[in-house]
Amino acid sequence: MAQDTTIYDLMLLLSSSSEDEQRAKILSDVESTISKGGGSIERNADWGTRTMSYRIHHERDAEYHLLQFSGPPSLLETLSHDLRITDGVLRFRIIKVLPGTPAPPESAPPVIAPAGAGRVDTGSE
Repeated sequence: MAQDTTIYDLMLLLSSSSEDEQRAKILSDVESTISKGGGSIERNADWGTRTMSYRIHHERDAEYHLLQFSGPPSLLETLSHDLRITDGVLRFRIIKVLPGTPAPPESAPPVIAPAGAGRVDTGSE
């Protein structure tokens, strides 16, 4: 029985205060690491700059990217190591996509206000 290729999601949050060239270099380095590691990129979606739910390294905004790729398990360790030590990467997460999982949206999901947002505290309660 033939085994299907494993697909992974890489959610990448890049510092919006970094130079455009640095963010582009990070993305090209990730793509080259995947191809050199025996993988292939299935999808590369730029979700744009968005406000994060909480500050990371004193930054409120980040540039969001979703990359779907296939490759050997050894590639995950290489990617994780490289992204941990790269300046300009605020957060990243690599997740194995299980069979039957719906495809991700073409664009970023809408921002949902946290509970209690917009509520005015009058102090009378």
